[in-house]
Amino acid sequence: MFAAQPSLRGIQLTQQDMEDIRVFMPLVLTSDDLQQYDLTYAGQRHVDDLDTYEFRVEPKKKENGKRYFQGRIWVDAEDFQIVKVCGKTGPEKLQVKKHEHPELHPTFVTYRQQVDGRYWFPAYTRSDDTLQFKTRPVQVREIIKYSGYKRAGG
Repeated sequence: MFAAQPSLRGIQLTQQDMEDIRVFMPLVLTSDDLQQYDLTYAGQRHVDDLDTYEFRVEPKKKENGKRYFQGRIWVDAEDFQIVKVCGKTGPEKLQVKKHEHPELHPTFVTYRQQVDGRYWFPAYTRSDDTLQFKTRPVQVREIIKYSGYKRAGG
């Protein structure tokens, strides 16, 4: 088994970064989560041989201490499931106290694939962004692959 050598320099992963990877990058939204967002229809788009509807997604309220997604989603026009996500998490925190670190988050794109002929699940997320810290810009490249989906018993 091959594991890439870590190349993280100039930044560190926080608990919020791990939450981004686990929750926001695959963008698993429940019906309760959807109530916290404004979705604005942005038109029909052709994405990877699929006819889709594009929506802008923004939080209804930006509350202190609460994490949210802001960006765009593409929904398959045939089965009305999310097939692509592009955006970033927030809030970003640029102004910090002396012993705190700023919180900046890269823009990411998540592509989904049909797993069982019916449901779309995240296949991979990629990010290639430059975070503009006060001291210097830091380029962040991430690739996250999702696999091993299995039907849960019920």
